[in-house]
Amino acid sequence: MTDGVIGFIGLGLIGGSIAKGIKRVRPDVKLLAYMRTRSKLEQAMEEGIIDGILDGVGEQLRECDIIFLCTPVEYNARYLKEIRPYLKEDAIVTDVGSTKTDIHQTVKELQMESCFVGGHPMAGSEKTGYENATDHLLENAYYIITPTPHSRPEDVEQMVSIARLIGSLPVVLDYEKHDRIVAAISHLPHLIASSLVNLVQDCDDPEERMKQLAAGGFKDITRIASSSPEMWEQICMTNTEPICAMLQRYIASLDQVLDSLHRQDSQAIYDLFYQSRIYRNSISDAPKGSVPPDYSFTVDIVDEPGSISTLSVILSARGINIKNIGINHNREHGEGALRITFYEEAAMHAAWEQLKKYNYELIR
Repeated sequence: MTDGVIGFIGLGLIGGSIAKGIKRVRPDVKLLAYMRTRSKLEQAMEEGIIDGILDGVGEQLRECDIIFLCTPVEYNARYLKEIRPYLKEDAIVTDVGSTKTDIHQTVKELQMESCFVGGHPMAGSEKTGYENATDHLLENAYYIITPTPHSRPEDVEQMVSIARLIGSLPVVLDYEKHDRIVAAISHLPHLIASSLVNLVQDCDDPEERMKQLAAGGFKDITRIASSSPEMWEQICMTNTEPICAMLQRYIASLDQVLDSLHRQDSQAIYDLFYQSRIYRNSISDAPKGSVPPDYSFTVDIVDEPGSISTLSVILSARGINIKNIGINHNREHGEGALRITFYEEAAMHAAWEQLKKYNYELIR
């Protein structure tokens, strides 16, 4: 990454994490930022993450060599028109949106293809806002880079170097191919998770026994349904065609499963689970993709007074931070009674090794 000034339009979870990641490695790089919530910008100034606050889209942007658009996807395209008059010669404009077709089409309409290089850091959190940004959120996460047909090669390489600088894994893709891929591996799963949660809610009895007993596989497959409704509504509205294509194929596959069940075709059902198991086991758990990683394991522990506090003391004595700890009420898949979740993979591994020394039985 070369020296220069980097501007951020939006400094939330992703924008803030990129800024913090850059500052951690290159504190000499000047960062400027604008967002509507000025208190967050002032906080970033106090923390030494940004070096100046932009008053809005205006003359101050002429100082920037790179401008990151880090607002919700439907707003990034709108900001392109606003920032265009203030771009310095050879400046790079990029974004962090999880859908690319919409903004690439706007770039083409505005004749900005030579200065634009799209981007999508495939990481996130159930929490939002600058206050939840970290300098390591994007580490070991894929950072998709989507050039235009007229992007300058040196600009693409610059974005690749920034992705590497903050610890991400850069992958250069055509933007249409990107949107088809994320429709299948990210957007469709969110729709499935949300519809499944709503199905259980609609089918539950007045005593809410389904809700009470929901754990294990149900909680794993529906975890992403807790994501921001506003964000996912925008994603679906900006990547509609690829999502619909994948959804139609998924509905057809469910119809096949339904037909197999009606016909009591045990071989077809076996093949469904067998083939999915083989393919799922071929997918590495690292690096992480668009679904926030789950750094957790369970402990086979007797539920008695003092057992949790003893375990907590063992970990805290080694400086291991715990994100969440709680009783695992549904253990139908052989999990332990206590589930512990950590903020980082390194902390999870350190906790595993420490508890092993005390002869705890651990299950992943």
